[in-house]
Amino acid sequence: MIIHEENFRNECIFDVAKKIAIAARTAPKARGTDNLEIAIIVGEELESIAVAMTEFAERHDVSFFARDAENLRKSDAVVLIGTKVSCLGLNCGYCGFPTCAEKATHSQVPCFFNANDMGIAIGSAVSVAANYRVDNRVMFSVGKMVKDMGLLKGCDMILAIPLSVSAKSPYFDRK
Repeated sequence: MIIHEENFRNECIFDVAKKIAIAARTAPKARGTDNLEIAIIVGEELESIAVAMTEFAERHDVSFFARDAENLRKSDAVVLIGTKVSCLGLNCGYCGFPTCAEKATHSQVPCFFNANDMGIAIGSAVSVAANYRVDNRVMFSVGKMVKDMGLLKGCDMILAIPLSVSAKSPYFDRK
């Protein structure tokens, strides 16, 4: 029996996406506090996000959203990593306020540690994608659209990692 790669590609992409999600979850977090939400998108939902991104690009004159929408259309899956904004009580001042109590009165200002934890999780996630030779790229634009569409509830910041297995990475040599 001969089994061609294209017959199991989607199954493998989903398996790698799950491993990526686990790597993000187990990444170190400040004070051991986990404010991350992690999800995987496959199938028709990718196209609905791409359509919303193209419309956003036209409405707000940001062409890179349309470019990234085309990248999304060439993707097999997307891993989402988002974070809730929650002060960790370290009074570091990195948010621009001298204390967490003052920062808490400005709920839309991110806590440095929430963003940093998300960044560390993203690094762990893309290292897994690289280990499996799955093409990927961290995209703010896809994360913003997912947030605007309300697809990852409770997250104040979201980044997306589209994944692709093809002869040429859609995320390289972009125009």
